[in-house]
Order: sequence, then C-alpha cells, then structure tokens
Amino acid sequence: MPVPVNHPKPVRVTAKESAYNQLLQWIIEGTLQPDEKLVDTDLAQALSLSRTPIREALQLLEVQGFVEMFPGKTTRVTKVHKEDIQHLLPPVAVLQALAAELAIQHLDEELIVSLKETNERFAESIKTNDNFSALKIDEEFHQLIVNAAQNPYIHTMLHRLQSHVRRQFFHNSLIVTAGSYEAHVDIIQALEEKDAEKVSHLMRANWIRTIDELTAPASN
Repeated sequence: MPVPVNHPKPVRVTAKESAYNQLLQWIIEGTLQPDEKLVDTDLAQALSLSRTPIREALQLLEVQGFVEMFPGKTTRVTKVHKEDIQHLLPPVAVLQALAAELAIQHLDEELIVSLKETNERFAESIKTNDNFSALKIDEEFHQLIVNAAQNPYIHTMLHRLQSHVRRQFFHNSLIVTAGSYEAHVDIIQALEEKDAEKVSHLMRANWIRTIDELTAPASN
C-alpha cells in the first residue's frame, strides 16, 4: 500500500515538557491545590517518569510563580490571591489587542469561520451554564487570534500570563457572561472590516470589562 505523506505528524515532547504540561494543568484546574505539598517521588510515580524531569519541571514552574521550593525542606503550590487579577489582566489586554491588530495582516476566510463557530459554541456553553467549557472555549477563541498574529514573542508572553489568568478563573469559580459573546461578535466584525484601530480598542475593552466585572461589589 502507498505510504500517506500528508498525515498529521505527532508532536514529540521531552519528559520535562510532559511533566511540566501535566503539572501546570493540575495546578490551574485545582487538582493540585494551593499550598499543597509536592513530593517529586510521588509525582514521578503518578506520571510514570523519573525524578529528574519532575524536578526540572518544578524548577520551571517555580520561575513562573506556580510553585515555591525550599531546598532541603519542601515544595508547595503557590497560593492564589484574587486581587492579582487586577495586575494580570491589563498586560494581557494590551498583548491581546496587539495580536488582534497583527492578525489582520494574515486574515483569511478560514479564520473568520473558525472564530464564528467557536463563538457560537461559547454562547451555547454560557446558555447551558457550563462554565468550565465556557472558559476553555473563550481561551480557544482568543488563541485563534494570537496564532494568526504570527508573533512568537506575543505568543510566549501571553501563554505565561494566561496560565495565571486561567488559574484565577478556575480557582475563584469566576463566571463568563453573555457580554463576552457580544464582545466577540464585535471583534470578529472589526477583523472582517480590517479595522486595526477598532479591533485593538474592542479587544482591550473586552479584557478591561472583565476586570470591572470581577472587582465590582457584590449586589444584595
């Protein structure tokens, strides 16, 4: 039989990358709780890896602020402070706005269709109160635009920042609203119009509105 040549190639990752990705996911989604003690031998057994990639992954997570290591004593998951969201979202807003501007240069119909389809799935998850899925799909929507910007530096910086943002949302059970869906509709329209100034303003406003919603005093 002929060997297919256009099939998707599996993405190979190192043991350290595999450990890092899994531990980060567990920390973000709360499988590993804030202040929880981490034992490298236990983690190595759970992930079927040796202790070396586990230690390397923990060191990387410490640099990024997800764990704190006390040599010779213990390693723990860092605590989550809700007020940190006010420090996290402004730089995310700026980078997301810039990504949207740059995406216009690489815009095609396939991207627009993907954004619209993703946003409809987002709306459905909000309608059914599936907040976990809504958060995941919202991130997927924005990642499509970041990828289209084709700027590796923006991609890397946002990846690090948004990992903390996701952790905040999951840990504090923060809820996305229908207003986010409407904001996405406007962003897609601005992209279709290739209006860089407008899409930048809309993208930044989308994230700043989130700060306002999260810091607003609870109503009685």
